[in-house]
Amino acid sequence: MTEKINVGVIFGGRSGEHEVSVRSAQAVIETIDAERYAVIPLAITREGRWLSPAESSRLLPESARRLLGVDVSTSEEALSIIGDPSHSGLVALERAGDGASARRLDVVFPVLHGTYGEDGTIQGLLEMAGVPYVGCGVLASSCGMDKVTMKALFREAGLPICRHVWFLRAEWERDASVVRKRIKKEIGLPCFVKPANLGSSVGISRATDEATLGEAINLAARYDRKVVVEELVDAREIECAVIGNDEPEASLPGEYVVHDARGAFLDYTEKYSNTGHVEFVVPAPIKKPLEKRIRQMAVRAFKAVDGAGLARVDFFLRRGDNKLFINELNTLPGLTEVSGYPKMWEKSGLSFTKAIDRLIELAFERHRDKSRNETSF
Repeated sequence: MTEKINVGVIFGGRSGEHEVSVRSAQAVIETIDAERYAVIPLAITREGRWLSPAESSRLLPESARRLLGVDVSTSEEALSIIGDPSHSGLVALERAGDGASARRLDVVFPVLHGTYGEDGTIQGLLEMAGVPYVGCGVLASSCGMDKVTMKALFREAGLPICRHVWFLRAEWERDASVVRKRIKKEIGLPCFVKPANLGSSVGISRATDEATLGEAINLAARYDRKVVVEELVDAREIECAVIGNDEPEASLPGEYVVHDARGAFLDYTEKYSNTGHVEFVVPAPIKKPLEKRIRQMAVRAFKAVDGAGLARVDFFLRRGDNKLFINELNTLPGLTEVSGYPKMWEKSGLSFTKAIDRLIELAFERHRDKSRNETSF
């Protein structure tokens, strides 16, 4: 019998998307091919503490814990150690009583959304450890996380983006009136205000007047030192999933259809709760030429940030003239039971289980390719 591949699934983390990350980890653990892979869960707390596999399992629902087969009752003062000098690559060290056992991680599947997980920080750690990992590298992750840098790269690639301005929290705190004047002159009201480095609609608000603009900026500034203000576009929200390395492929696009228009926008609650107000439809009800264009633009956006592994590209399709804008690219999209990424590939003929297989293969492929460039001095 072929030895299973040890997959370290890292989840949780210090960002505002901690809960989504736990749900993504659950989905991966419950969907991965258990005949081929042995999953080693590694959670990071909201405070940044790394947990052992046994401790990590306690954060997961019972359905996922059963599949892992981790005995959480036997572990004492359990600890995860990465980059242990007594072992090559990465290991998960489990202490129980006086003994300890180390399990080598053959590949890492980070499902850390937002800051400290999707921004290149964990990717840099994994690069230093020399272990293959799923998803984009340091550069693509950091550029994809920062909306200002991402939009600059999209513009350079000739991709259409919405009008926007950005400023630092310090500028707002120093002289709010100057920032307000610039926003009204260059963007106008109503508009959307966002933290530059976050996802899942966390910290995003719609501003309709002077009062709500100030409230929206203060909220965004709680999450990041850099704030982005974008024009409001009356548009349909279309998404497209991408998978691959040097030759990426795009899925059929999907669309968020809002059945209750009382909300100002598709926020965190609507995205990750079964409220019944929003339905994700795949394929999106659009004509074939537009579908083809969306898929081509998704691949161009992926290449513009030097993406690898996976990403989800979000579009605005403006009502009235059907003008297409790229909103953003997510290098570690949600993988929960309600997330668009697995649903789009499912409808495109690639099951989530097979998509996970492919992502792990791509991780090894990219690791081999990068290893060719390494030179000893």
